[in-house]
Amino acid sequence: MRVYRTIPTRADGPIALTIGNFDGVHLGHQAMLERLKRSAAARRLPVAVMTFEPHPREFFAPDQAPARLSSLREKLEVLAAAEVERAYVCKFNYDLARTPPEAFIERVLVQGLAVRWLLVGDDFRFGARRGGDLGMLKALAPRYGYEVEPMASVMVAGQRVSSTAIREALAAGRLELAAQWLGRPYSISGRVVHGDHIGRKLGFPTANVRMRHNRPPLFGIFAVRVHGVGPQPLPGAASLGLRPTVDARGVPTLEVHLLDFDREIYGAHVRVEFLHKLRDEQRFPDLESLRNQIALDVENTRLFFNAATEPAAGVRAG
Repeated sequence: MRVYRTIPTRADGPIALTIGNFDGVHLGHQAMLERLKRSAAARRLPVAVMTFEPHPREFFAPDQAPARLSSLREKLEVLAAAEVERAYVCKFNYDLARTPPEAFIERVLVQGLAVRWLLVGDDFRFGARRGGDLGMLKALAPRYGYEVEPMASVMVAGQRVSSTAIREALAAGRLELAAQWLGRPYSISGRVVHGDHIGRKLGFPTANVRMRHNRPPLFGIFAVRVHGVGPQPLPGAASLGLRPTVDARGVPTLEVHLLDFDREIYGAHVRVEFLHKLRDEQRFPDLESLRNQIALDVENTRLFFNAATEPAAGVRAG
């Protein structure tokens, strides 16, 4: 997948495009991408996605913006895996925010990208003061020679799949529900860096994962699966939170204790899948109390993975 950080002044050829923030690239986004690919193939056009960095709500009100489900790198990795050929990452700033919707269509979609087929959500809004909508795109389509189609929301078990609903499920510890809407377990990626080695001193060494998320959408202690440190994903117990017993900075930290693993992995880029929430984060009166709780968390993590690998009732192995 080719990633463009700016919109060209003049397009090098026509494309099929969809536009959105694609935070999490959930089942609704995946349905859009599949429809985009089918239509692009029928018209022999490249498959392209336009997204924004930062998220518009982060730009206008960073303190009130929702927690991200994915960093830009994570988002682009999932889009590439979905066979998107081009990703246009638009820098969201005051110039873009002040662009009249008609000018956005003419300068960006027509002149810059030569869009021939466009797919947007049925509630899509764009341009200054969010003045552009699907109706405007349809009204100007004959003038500029593109086709535009709306995409309805994807429903699962009677509920609309959305990034907001997934954030709420993660915050409530409903990881299985979030995974159902994402089409995969929720994960955070980052590089393993040196920490303060408190876990090692307590007898449970951890991999400290540098996050791009200033405000992750979930906190607590979890059973996780870690990709990137071997040919197969490894089970572990993870703490994602503020570490109130040992750290007064209030900075979110992701630490993972890999089960039955003692190799140094500093510098490795890993992906941590969150499978099950064990408990909320809490403050302990001393390090010995913390060590005892970590031991219990590790044991409960083993029980979780053992239960996940046991044959279903009534089914005999072999």
